[in-house]
Amino acid sequence: MTVQTTRDSIDHARKLIEAGKYVVDTDWSESQPSTDDENRFLEKHDWDEYANWHLAKDTSDNDETKERYMFPYGDFKKVHRSGLIAAKQRAAQNHYDNVEKAADRLLQMIDERENKK
Repeated sequence: MTVQTTRDSIDHARKLIEAGKYVVDTDWSESQPSTDDENRFLEKHDWDEYANWHLAKDTSDNDETKERYMFPYGDFKKVHRSGLIAAKQRAAQNHYDNVEKAADRLLQMIDERENKK
């Protein structure tokens, strides 16, 4: 398995955060998209848009499969701070340093914005 962060998805998350489209206090286990949510999203959007909601991809999986996209961070509308925390923790546990660092940078962006309020 080769896990790579995707520049487009990180940029997507960054732009959402800069636009204030993020949620600070959620329980990721309740907020993360369900399989049905993912399927509904894919009915209306292409795989590139789906990929934008995941910090990394497994390049050994086929392009148009959900298994390819890893470390979701939002609900297809907003970035969830809890989703980034979950991604960072899971990446650290599995030694995906690039994903861990990307999630940490995005968390710092949210925290900086929140501290300025």
